[in-house]
Amino acid sequence: MQYVERVLEQLKEKNPNEPEFHQAATEILNGLRPVIARHPEYERTALLERFVEPERVILFRVPWVDDGGNVHVNKGYRVQFNSAIGPYKGGLRFHPSVNLSIIKFLGLEQILKNSLTGLPIGGGKGGSDFDPKGKSDGEVMRFCQSFMTELCRHIGQDTDVPAGDIGVGGREIGYLFGQYKRIMNEHVGVLTGRGLSYGGSLARTEATGYGLVYMVEEALGCRGDGFAGKRVIVSGSGNVAIYAVEKAQALGAKVVAMYDSNGYVYDKDGIRLDVVKQIKEVERGRIREYAERVKGAEYHEGCKGIWSIPCDIALPCATQNEIDGGSAQLLVKNGVKYVGEGANMPTTLEGISVFQQAGVVFLPAKAANAGGVATSALEMAQSSSRLFWTFEEVDAKLKNIMVNIYHNMDAAAREYGVEGDYVAGANIAGFLKVAEAMMAHGIV
Repeated sequence: MQYVERVLEQLKEKNPNEPEFHQAATEILNGLRPVIARHPEYERTALLERFVEPERVILFRVPWVDDGGNVHVNKGYRVQFNSAIGPYKGGLRFHPSVNLSIIKFLGLEQILKNSLTGLPIGGGKGGSDFDPKGKSDGEVMRFCQSFMTELCRHIGQDTDVPAGDIGVGGREIGYLFGQYKRIMNEHVGVLTGRGLSYGGSLARTEATGYGLVYMVEEALGCRGDGFAGKRVIVSGSGNVAIYAVEKAQALGAKVVAMYDSNGYVYDKDGIRLDVVKQIKEVERGRIREYAERVKGAEYHEGCKGIWSIPCDIALPCATQNEIDGGSAQLLVKNGVKYVGEGANMPTTLEGISVFQQAGVVFLPAKAANAGGVATSALEMAQSSSRLFWTFEEVDAKLKNIMVNIYHNMDAAAREYGVEGDYVAGANIAGFLKVAEAMMAHGIV
């Protein structure tokens, strides 16, 4: 398909030294080949060129003062990628690895993820290379206030609604919202993931992890199977990982391993989630402490070894490109049958190919981890109507959304001749809605 090749070549020329963005665009556009073949009008209107080019990129400095009175300067980003179907929606990531390439890859993925939810939200992403780890509450507050002092000019409840991501939890959202309210003099749903006392939604904390498991559960159920008795590996030990473990265990699975950036723990008897929550959520400690507290558990330095543990289901919930081709081969060799991506793009293109060639049911991030943004959109709906739904109401809506996403991407894959390829199916199902809206809006 010459059109796809040309767009990818131009993208790489215009955006050099952005490997993550190149990787995401390559995966998405290659999955859209069957759609492009049926719609020659997309090429005539340069729709793909417009689709991969952000509507707006905002880059700014973030000066802040630490507890010792020293001044620091970080970079702040907000990429408002596509608003064809609704206001920009996507998280803020605070992590030293953050750069423009990562924010653009996340924003591009977010367009399709948000479309797949069926809710009226466009795609955006933002963040900073600031590292909240090891910082005091005062330092984090001062950074967040400085960050929002600039960001507030570019966002709004009907324009752009950020949320949390890696490094941005309830504490950070609170400080960001407080500064927005202070400057703009309005209490509106401009951020999601807020505390329950000031407009947040029940089930938002659990949503991404729960949603991931709901989708894998549906994939299992469509094959006459379920979570009960399955051995599961979950990478990461943050919010997504913790609540994926919680829901998988509730459905009868045995989760045997988790990790953080230093290493992984293996517990043949099944991970004790109460211990993990105490270490990670209360004490903000390291996962190695689990092995010190639970008899029989093992701690191993480094993360790669986790993929050598035999399992039926793998749920990568840490960060991008954590499963490469070699790790995928290890998982296949040790019996994995289902992989559900809880993190954003945690599997390399080579890893995806290994899974698909081995017949593993591979559920890509833009579909499998859409539960977080879906529940954020439900929070937006509650804010707009001044309503507050029960946990059960939100959880039921979340499960319904995840089940629908699974069947929509499955149907799209069948319709376009790539049955069982959920990467292509998710890309196609998400893209068609955005493309229709973009065509309706004219050349903008």
